[in-house]
Amino acid sequence: MDKAVSKNMTIEREFAYSNQDFELLRKLVKEHTGINLSEHKQEMLYSRLARRLRALKMNSFASYYKMLKRNPGDELIQFVNAVTTNLTAFFREPHHFQFLEKKLLPELIARKSYSRRLRIWSAGCASGEEPYSLAMVLKENMPIDWDIKILATDLDSSMVERGKQGVYTLDRIEGISNTRIKRWFKRGSGIHEGKVQVVPELQSMITFKTLNLMHNWPMHGPIDIIFCRNVVIYFDKPTQRVLFDRFANLMDKNGCLFVGHSENLFQLSTRYQLLQQTVYRRIV
Repeated sequence: MDKAVSKNMTIEREFAYSNQDFELLRKLVKEHTGINLSEHKQEMLYSRLARRLRALKMNSFASYYKMLKRNPGDELIQFVNAVTTNLTAFFREPHHFQFLEKKLLPELIARKSYSRRLRIWSAGCASGEEPYSLAMVLKENMPIDWDIKILATDLDSSMVERGKQGVYTLDRIEGISNTRIKRWFKRGSGIHEGKVQVVPELQSMITFKTLNLMHNWPMHGPIDIIFCRNVVIYFDKPTQRVLFDRFANLMDKNGCLFVGHSENLFQLSTRYQLLQQTVYRRIV
């Protein structure tokens, strides 16, 4: 069993895991996901990838790294899924949905009354709570004859599949009003007791796809609203600049970008105007 010493603590590990292993795997994470892991994520990476070593019956991270470099096969998908973070909730950062309902949607209804077309992208949708929250707000506030579609993408294929299914445990909907729960969710029974499923009316609005933001994007736009929240914090500054520029290229000329509570575009892009906390409009 490998022993790693950090300061005055001795950590006994199930698998051999050196600083060099971490550095090599960290570079691999950056190469395939764009995520820039800081040095203090060393234990997190061990914890997440140890499950893959057990599944593959490997005894060291060095062997795992060699396999990923030489003949990854489907394991590369498992590797990406393991290292990406999927923290989400329905109506997370509620001020965004309030802004959408009270300010942005009325503006869009007036400005796009001719085309009556609305396209939204949830970039980093995790298990689907964000795009379903968007769909609820849209159904509750938009005219019924509009052509509205939501694209929901994530790097983690297992999260995308969960989003497609639209099935959640009761604790996941605790923060949603009873009115919304009754309208937008069906309660399970029998073997599905303790779970709810999003109604087909919302599911039909959303297309779930696996997408790596660092690779080519198949969609052409224009997109009116992009939610990319608590995603770019995992990227370094140069990558963030490229990503915000690519978003702007894809957006409608008055499109809006929503970012996470700890994110901003300061010194990263001059193509947006700040509308309110973490909400930006494309201007160039």
